[in-house]
Amino acid sequence: MPALRIGLVYELLGGPPPAEGPADAHAEYEPEETIALLEAALSGAGLEPVRLGGPRDLLARLGAGPPLDVDAALNIAEGAGSRNREAWAPVLLEMAGIPTMGSDALTLSLSLDKAWTLERARGAGLPVADWLSIESLADLEKAQLPGPYPLFVKPRWEGTAKGIQTSSKVADGAGLRTAVERITRLYGQPALVEPFHPGAEFTVCVVGHRPPRVLPALQRALERETGIGLHALDRPGVKPPAGGFRHHAPGELTPALEQDMAEQALGVFAALRCRDFARVDFRLDTEGRPRFLEINPLPTFAPDGSFAILAELEGRSPEALLGEVFALALARLGLS
Repeated sequence: MPALRIGLVYELLGGPPPAEGPADAHAEYEPEETIALLEAALSGAGLEPVRLGGPRDLLARLGAGPPLDVDAALNIAEGAGSRNREAWAPVLLEMAGIPTMGSDALTLSLSLDKAWTLERARGAGLPVADWLSIESLADLEKAQLPGPYPLFVKPRWEGTAKGIQTSSKVADGAGLRTAVERITRLYGQPALVEPFHPGAEFTVCVVGHRPPRVLPALQRALERETGIGLHALDRPGVKPPAGGFRHHAPGELTPALEQDMAEQALGVFAALRCRDFARVDFRLDTEGRPRFLEINPLPTFAPDGSFAILAELEGRSPEALLGEVFALALARLGLS
């Protein structure tokens, strides 16, 4: 019996930055190494990977015909511009009748909008801190702040820490106005204003379906001076201080804390109807309690990402771990 053909939908990092807009507009695109890792994981699971390119490539191929010769698809494409951008590829694949691993278009659009995600998480009973969505400085003047300073300001519908820099943590009204103006002007979307939780930062990966399961929690390093996650700052487009960024990892991952985050991660995974894989981020508040920040049902599978780190901790290759994750997704689709 021939191997199942799995179409890969993706965008490659490395193109020129846009003429207008922020320098990190393409930050969510993947390097060639990620695509090669996915191909190796699929091949190792007895599947045949087929590169399909990005959503616009997919649109052109579907429009020109003939039908795509694949049995299922794995989408990691982010799109560009709108808050529906992560849904571009899943909608096209759905229209073409191609079963797709991972969450569907509605879940991806909902989860990319951080305010809607927080509303959904709060409705599911998760202990979510207050937040404020601001479309303009005029709105800010009459808004009720979600807590005392320091506050944290970021784009409402972006991922991969896009829009975050050291000035995203604000200590007063002047800093808040500057940060909100930068987000609304550069990113063309509302700014999300949240309390800045001072504790450790963790991420939890969820895989599978009916039932999903959590993988071990990972602590993220923080930049020592600001307390912002180092992954958000130590990247192109963010100017480091003299001497570079310094990091530390202040938290202690106790069994009780890990269990709490696991339950919350499964709760928001279910509330947003996620499927097959996702990554859930938390920060500890002033009392050491985990506060849900966001969920990413379109996580990176990069060789230095969370899934690869977890595989290393388990003493196996990232190809082996991802092959297992994708096998569970295909089983959900009724394929093997």
